[in-house]
Amino acid sequence: MLNEFNAQPRTLQGTGASRRLRKANRVPGIVYGGQQEAQPIEVDHNEIFHKLKQEVFHASVLNMNLNGVKQQVLLRDVQRHPFKLQVLHVDFQRVDATRKIHIKVPLHFINGDISKGVKEQDGIVSTVMTELEIQCLPADLPEFVKVDLKDLSAGQSVRVSALTLPKGVEAVIHRGEDPVVASILIPRAAVVEELETDAQVAPEATTAAAPAAEKEKK
Repeated sequence: MLNEFNAQPRTLQGTGASRRLRKANRVPGIVYGGQQEAQPIEVDHNEIFHKLKQEVFHASVLNMNLNGVKQQVLLRDVQRHPFKLQVLHVDFQRVDATRKIHIKVPLHFINGDISKGVKEQDGIVSTVMTELEIQCLPADLPEFVKVDLKDLSAGQSVRVSALTLPKGVEAVIHRGEDPVVASILIPRAAVVEELETDAQVAPEATTAAAPAAEKEKK
């Protein structure tokens, strides 16, 4: 399953112990939160490496199988090597089914290609946000939030307040703010071309008006 992984308690800690774990294809980590103390853990590198490639693994309640006992957790932090394809450390937070969680979920943009702004007005979709911070009970956590762009014309935007969120889910934003999620823009080249066309028409109109003005003076 995408949202399940295996872990083992980690008894040895410190830089040297972590280095030896990584050489053995293991990844040091920690799980914290809830009514229990923080627990150092270790996970298989190949397993966690491939899990982290899945979008759902970053924004779902996960089942951690720790020595045969399953715990529900959230992925909270991942440390990676700056240039190697290597996971260095992972942090997980225990989930309490009765308490709301704060987490960022990905945004999935749909119908941009059939919107009026793109299909009829030659605009392009500009995404300002790729994820949204939300709060909800663990059972209500969505894997992603859809952003429907079908009603947008060129120059228009969709804001957080206009998003349709699943039941029990609230967006977390600063009071008084309503950030733009995506817009439909007219490409700069099209704007320049329009201005150049207007500039070419203007002299012609001036030239045509000049003889009439001279005639009126006479």
